[in-house]
Amino acid sequence: MFDTLKEAQTWIESVYRFGDKYDLSRMEKAVAMLGHPEKQFKSIHIGGTNGKGSTLTYLKHMLMEAGYSVGTYTSPYVVRFNERITLNGDDIDDATLLEYINRIYAFDQRYLDEHNDQISFFELVTLIALLYFADAKPDIALIEVGLGGTLDATNVIVPLLSVITNIGTDHLHVIGPTLADVAKNKLGIVKPGVPLITAAEQPDLWPLFEATCEQSNSALIRFDSQRLDAIELGMPTRFSFGGETYAIHMAGLHQVHNAALALTVIEALEAHHSYAVPDKAKKNGLSNAFWPGRFEIIGNVILDGAHNIEGLTACLKTVKAYYPNHRVTALFTVMADKDYQPMLEMLSAHVDRIVFTEIDHPRAEKASVLKANTSHPNVHAIPSLDEALEKNRPKDAMDLLIVTGSLYFISEVRKRIKK
Repeated sequence: MFDTLKEAQTWIESVYRFGDKYDLSRMEKAVAMLGHPEKQFKSIHIGGTNGKGSTLTYLKHMLMEAGYSVGTYTSPYVVRFNERITLNGDDIDDATLLEYINRIYAFDQRYLDEHNDQISFFELVTLIALLYFADAKPDIALIEVGLGGTLDATNVIVPLLSVITNIGTDHLHVIGPTLADVAKNKLGIVKPGVPLITAAEQPDLWPLFEATCEQSNSALIRFDSQRLDAIELGMPTRFSFGGETYAIHMAGLHQVHNAALALTVIEALEAHHSYAVPDKAKKNGLSNAFWPGRFEIIGNVILDGAHNIEGLTACLKTVKAYYPNHRVTALFTVMADKDYQPMLEMLSAHVDRIVFTEIDHPRAEKASVLKANTSHPNVHAIPSLDEALEKNRPKDAMDLLIVTGSLYFISEVRKRIKK
């Protein structure tokens, strides 16, 4: 057992990240041994390539404004480990987190003795979240899928609703190789009789969505972009959806779509279950929503955890819309196992200058390797993050620094900038 949270967190983060997974048997055995905590609270399951965290954040704030107690489970964290698990907007506190890590540490030893198998880091953290929500009993918990869907540790829950935000190319090497494979994997979260809400756009994937939902006897609810109009980008951004006007403070056209998808999920929650979210709660909730590291503006520095081509495209479109005349420098690093070449080409086409740097992470790519793979005429490699930040802080009102490429990277930079 651990006396301090630092010791407990060091242990759990030392556990290997992802074990070999051919099914959900490890998680299924674990929740059975723990008395099925996943069955003791109501939930919404949120998967997809991009926009999961933002959609979840909009839902959380609308439901809280309506008076519901709301738990959330997300990953990875940007500021501190505790933010993975929240209740009513507050991160799990240090003492409570220590208590649950100690519980799961003792359980992990028991599981290892009984099954001669090591539960992975993400599975352990997911079990902590399930135990916490089973004890706290929020009116609803919003559970974000970690990777894919079918074999994700969170997929032991049976939610009130399933959500797939979109289908993109991230993690093709893991759950691909085609978009249809990615879609099939993410559709693994669909449960019998549980409605699925999605904003996936590819027409050629629709037969797969329809067939999966028909086989599971699950209603398929498609986000209707025709209901969305009168978009005015700014701070705040205003838009109309279904005849009502809303304002959000998270920047970008993609955030309008995430907010409208969240509204569609709320409509489904009201139609299929006994929840009521008044218009005022929807409007206040959307307006109050904030998600650190997602086009977060701090002076002339923008932090955006775009970690794939779809996310980076949305980020750069937002930069162009909000800062059309600024001189833009991108401070960038990425995980070496990502298909990052399209991201480098996207940056080269849209920014004035690129600076590659590095973070202390086992999967991080070298700055020199990124530079060697970039054709931009104004590109630099500065391995030291502190030096890269110091040398590239905006010094003029028309200079803009975009920090992007990885949420782990954003976490490191945010700590330094906030100091």
